[in-house]
Parts: sequence; structure tokens; C-alpha cells
Amino acid sequence: MTEPIRFYHRNAIREIKDAPVTRTVLQYLREDVHCTGTKEGCAEGDCGACTVVIGERNEAGGVDFKAVNACIQFVPTLDGKALFTVEDLRQPDGSLHPVQEAMVECHGSQCGFCTPGFVMSMWSLYEKHGHEHSCANKTVPSRDEISNALTGNLCRCTGYRPIVDAAVRMFEAPAPKAPVNIEALSNTLATLERKDTFHYQHAGQQFDAPRTVEALAKIKEAEPATRILAGSTDIGLWVTKMMRDLGNIVYVGQIAELQKLETNDDWIEIGAGVSVEKAYTEIIKQYPELFEMQQRFASLPIRNAGTLGGNIANGSPIGDSMPGLIALGAHVIVRGGEIEREMPLEDLYLAYQKKDMAEHEFVVGLKVPSRTGVRKNLQFRTYKLSKRFDSDISAVCAAFSFIADGNLIREPRIAFGGMAATSKRATHAEAVLRDAEWHEATAQAAMLALGNDYAPLSDMRATSNYRLEAAKNTLYRFWLETRPNNPLPKSALDVRAVAAACAPVGA
Repeated sequence: MTEPIRFYHRNAIREIKDAPVTRTVLQYLREDVHCTGTKEGCAEGDCGACTVVIGERNEAGGVDFKAVNACIQFVPTLDGKALFTVEDLRQPDGSLHPVQEAMVECHGSQCGFCTPGFVMSMWSLYEKHGHEHSCANKTVPSRDEISNALTGNLCRCTGYRPIVDAAVRMFEAPAPKAPVNIEALSNTLATLERKDTFHYQHAGQQFDAPRTVEALAKIKEAEPATRILAGSTDIGLWVTKMMRDLGNIVYVGQIAELQKLETNDDWIEIGAGVSVEKAYTEIIKQYPELFEMQQRFASLPIRNAGTLGGNIANGSPIGDSMPGLIALGAHVIVRGGEIEREMPLEDLYLAYQKKDMAEHEFVVGLKVPSRTGVRKNLQFRTYKLSKRFDSDISAVCAAFSFIADGNLIREPRIAFGGMAATSKRATHAEAVLRDAEWHEATAQAAMLALGNDYAPLSDMRATSNYRLEAAKNTLYRFWLETRPNNPLPKSALDVRAVAAACAPVGA
């Protein structure tokens, strides 16, 4: 029996019974309830004009807010959540919220098309730092943190500086006259929680949101072709850009077991439903070398919505998570029916878009080795080469690691994305490095061996020759940063850092 979609929006609980399963949140806002502040720009999660904020009740009884792209999120995934748009920021007396007021004061808006999306990204940041509530919880983010929060929003007019200025100013302004009542919102969301699988149906297409892994396994076993939906950051484009019929859908965003995020002496264990942002934040506690990759993986709204398990299950040859995880020796866990299997992550990928998974199997989680014991001596780096620094697809993504035993190399692992039909280890280069002394001649020999590991394709992002030479250069950079004597700091090799240091004063 189908059930209505229930969520909190515009100070009330809304019920939807007749929307298509793949109707987007943006379509609902603009066409159904005429909240036209939210704009459509790219319809693929790139420009940020459609940014809204989703509120979800957490285990502590509070509410977590995250900015997402409304254009690629499906309405049934709102079930049990709260939806906030730019219309919700207006105060009861008609005055502007401090976030909006700061945009006005700092001249952060010109044509205005992108402004609502920027405002919602800023409001999410504002809520995260506690300025709506207790003064004791107030913190002020740095300009770098602000810039990171706005990576998913594009503007043709302002040059961004006035917008960043506004994001700084909003924390200096008096608190809003009517802040969000977190306790009341949490209580409201508690009334929307479901104990069993949520089943919604429209025009013969089904949408199921199970609450347990067992229920998910039964759905996939009964109908293996059922499409698994997590963050919708890829599948959403299948609808908005390719106009594909997805068939029946099973949504994994309500399964608590897939939100597991635990660290012990052996592993960092990450459930398949954990967002990319949360997963990287946890891994970085032990592997800070991944910090830049986290920032460049995608925009914050995409990292908020997308899951690490989904990125792994997708298996794109240009997926940015896999090379680093493979270099770290991560394992993936898949399940079909009642049977779970664990394997090294690189063994999951057999060929282009072909994985060692039966149709009824799905990714349950990921295990990344903890940096303990001899792994405290791990040398590890990742590098992403793309035309833009933020929100761009890699031409080459490289990852290198080995355990330093004095000057000797133990257990080398090299993995690349964008160089083959899958994320692939460089076995010939690894063989050159294994148990060798770490010096420049060794690095150069391994660079030559990469030619035996990869024969990359040419496409719109890069030629085959560029990819191979760039791959070799990343290995040489790894040598420069990790050589035993006088290793170079990242700032000495980073193009952006060097360019900033050489820029004229006031430029």
C-alpha cells in the first residue's frame, strides 16, 4: 500500500500523494508550491542557483542542516526531513535575516539570479556555527572555510569577494529576531519518523526506503533490477539530462546501519550511506594528506548529498575517491541476500563499468586501515589534475603510498584514475619500488615503468600523451615531497601557493 510523502516545509507538515517518483525538489518548489526564489540554472548540481537546505533529526535530538542541490534531489527522499528555501529566511515583521542583510550591505548581489542559492549556502554555514542560538556555541569560520562552503555556487557578476565579505559580515550582525526553534523542529521531525520501510508508488513506479540492511537485501533479492539511490548526485542527472526511466527505486538514505562511522586500532569503518563530506572528515583525522582531495572532490552541496559508498559502487574510471583509497589498502564489503563478502577495493573493478558484484548485491561499507603500528611510517600523497581547481572532473588523479623502513620502500601502492578503464594500480612501477632504496634514480625508474602500466585514452579533458607525462610528473613530485633528505614542503610545489607568493602586493 502506497503512503504519502511527509516532510516539513514553510512552517507546516506537507503531504504529497501524486508526484512522480523522480520529480525533483526544484520542480516541486517552482511548479507546485510556487516558491520561485529557488532558481534553475544547470539542472545538474553544478551552478548552485537551486541550493536549498535540508534538516534532519540526529541521534542527539538536534537537527543537522546541510546545503544540497534541489535540481537533482527527488521529492520522495524528503520524507521525514525538513526543507528550507530562501523564502523561509524572511523575519515575521518582514525584515531581512542577517545573512540577507549582509549581502545587501556588502553589495554581494548584482543581477540576483544566483543570490538565493548563495544565501542558502551561507545560511547553512550560519546555522552550523551556532549563531542562531546560544552565544556559548558561537564560532566564526575563516575566509577559507567560507570559500569552501561556497564552492557549489557560481556567480558571473560579483567576482565573489563581496559575497565572501558578506559571509564574514553576517557573523558580526545581531542574531535574527525569529531564529529556528531547533527543539520544536526536532520534535516535529520525530513525529514523521517511520519504523518500517516507506513505500511510495506513482504511475506504476515504486520507491522504497527501507530502515534496515536486511530489508534492503530482500528488496534487491526479490527484484535485482531495482535501482539503488543514495545521494542522487549521479542518478539525478540520468533524469534531468538523459531523461531516463529509472524503473523501481530503493533509497538507502534512511538505513541507520549504513551510516556507521567508527574507528578502531585496525580500521576506519565507513557505512555505504555516509556522505562524502563526513567520510573524508573522519579519514583525514589519520590521513591529513587527503585534505585537499576532500576540498576538490566536488562542491560542498555535492559532498553533503553524495555518499562514499555510492562513488565506489559507481566505479567511474575518473572517480576521485578510489585512487587514494586503493593506495591506502582499503577494503570494500558487498552483500547479496544474507551473504557478505569483503575484498580489496581494487578487486571490485573488473573492466569499464563492470564490477565483481552480482545484480542483487550492493555495497555495505568500506574499511580503511588505521594509521597504527608500522603504518605510522606511511608516506602517502594524492594529486588531482584538472582544468579548474574547484568542482571539476579530473584528467588525472594519482595516489602513492609506501611504508618507510629507513631509506627502504616497503609495501608500495600506486593507483591512478583517468588512466585506464577503471581506477587501476601501477603494478610495474610498484615492482620497481618494492624493497628498493628511496632515491631519485628509483623514482625515475618507476616513472619509466608507468609506461608499461597505462595506455590512457585521449578525450576532451586531456590527450593520452599529456596524461602519461602528467602521471610521471606526479610520481616525481611525490619523490620531492617525501625524499629522505630535504623533502620539499607542499607550498614549494603547489602552483597556487607559488603564484600567490609571486603576485605583486595589492594584486
